Amino acid sequence: MSQTTRRRFLQGGAAAVTGASALAAPAIVRAQDATVIKMQSSWPAGNIFQEFAQQYADRVNAMSGGSLQIDLLPAGAVVQAFQIQDAVADGVLDAGHHVTAYWYGKSRSASLFGTGPVFGVDGAQMLAWIHFGGGKELYNELVRDVLGLNIVGFFALPMPTQPLGWFNEQITDISQMQGLKYRTVGLAADVMQNIGASVAQLPGGEIVPAMERGVIDAFEFNNPTADYQFGAQDVAKHYMMGSYHQACEAFEIMFNGDLFNDLTDQQRAILEYAAEATSTANYGLAMHRYSQDLVRLRDEMGVNVHRTPTSVMQAQLEAWDNVVEQYGGDEMFARIVESQRAWGERVGYYNLLNQADYKLAYDHYFPGRLGF
Repeated sequence: MSQTTRRRFLQGGAAAVTGASALAAPAIVRAQDATVIKMQSSWPAGNIFQEFAQQYADRVNAMSGGSLQIDLLPAGAVVQAFQIQDAVADGVLDAGHHVTAYWYGKSRSASLFGTGPVFGVDGAQMLAWIHFGGGKELYNELVRDVLGLNIVGFFALPMPTQPLGWFNEQITDISQMQGLKYRTVGLAADVMQNIGASVAQLPGGEIVPAMERGVIDAFEFNNPTADYQFGAQDVAKHYMMGSYHQACEAFEIMFNGDLFNDLTDQQRAILEYAAEATSTANYGLAMHRYSQDLVRLRDEMGVNVHRTPTSVMQAQLEAWDNVVEQYGGDEMFARIVESQRAWGERVGYYNLLNQADYKLAYDHYFPGRLGF
């Protein structure tokens, strides 16, 4: 039954139809009625990020009752990881799943929607800024008006703080970062350069080979599970936890604008609100797997897990000040930062004043476990 036929049935024909089989008919969605959406991610098959993307696809498929079908592809299936935005805008792909820092080369402002200065709030509170603090409107203005891209985007998973990363020795002082060949992406590259590192921006799949060849000396990717899955523990044994280089990131889920606008109102709503539902599912899976794999790395893989020293994180904050000043002449960049700063001042004040001291409670029940 086509969507038009179904709509006419619901509007005027239901009262005239009798019999259980007839009443059941509108709930049946035949395969030929489904809109198939080809979505590619920036993540390899088997990576936990691909699992996060699949959670989104599964929810869309289920919530739409079969009228939408997302066919999720891994990185490289059609285009390379950093090429997804252009492929979606041009209609080569229907949709993509990645992070805004991956199109930092097109606009430094892009990185602010995930990899930006930390004004005292975390990833969950910055995702709230996107939804309720003006971030969504600024994102749409950047993508559509400034860059002229045929894209509709949503955000999911307020990511936990990303570790400083993997090193051949424990970092105990900021001086050890001087001249270090370090992998990161987006504005985090500017921050790490400001504290003395020599930065290479590489997709996740290229990190371990680059480390093996000596192209880089150290790196970050995102979290204990993803890092473990691509073999970080095989090329470095010191894992530094805690950093300001990427402390507020979220996934960007984007659709070709023409495809999105051709869908029904209900289908567009499903694509949007499935992203919100997926945030909960993604976060729950992240807490489970990230903690599990951090313990595995420590206890089974011989990885030395350390807390990043305050001197490094203080230097990062000062580096962020320099980066914001450096690019503040870009009107769009400055407006986004100012919106985030105002949000951070208000939301951070409430949250930090009100929240319980979770470290105090952890130390009470598990004394000495943290080591800092």
